[in-house]
Amino acid sequence: MWNVTLPPHPDRLRMSRRLAFLLDDLVRIPGTNRGVGLDALIGLFPGVGDLVGSGLSGAIMFEAVRNRVPIPTLARMAWNLLLDALLGIVPFVGDVADAAHRANRRNYQLLVQAVERNPDPAPPTAGYLAAGLALTVLPLVLTVVLGVVTLVLLVRWLV
Repeated sequence: MWNVTLPPHPDRLRMSRRLAFLLDDLVRIPGTNRGVGLDALIGLFPGVGDLVGSGLSGAIMFEAVRNRVPIPTLARMAWNLLLDALLGIVPFVGDVADAAHRANRRNYQLLVQAVERNPDPAPPTAGYLAAGLALTVLPLVLTVVLGVVTLVLLVRWLV
């Protein structure tokens, strides 16, 4: 069941590459080599934007687990997502910092490096799957909690 042959490196990372570009580099800032993506735009909507952005970012984490990226690399990727969510909590200033952090681009680069180091990984163990699931789901759950807390605080502030 787990001995599925993975497609060649470029094809099997295409979704993550496109997602990282869409979320972090979609539009180039004139006069710079920096880009801004949809993550910064949807992050302007307090709570909800961070939830949507983190959900999309979770797809890169899922692809990393599917490609059996080492657990320490998955942990770094999870940290990037958590930091992205924490930065996004602060309205406007946090969104600028979030756009500068570019967690999706960082995670894609970590994914590529891991796949290049080990293009044909061994089948996953139950321990790997449990750790991979935890490192993928935990940042998303914490982001949901942060998003809900942000929305509650925003509603209380407005009322």
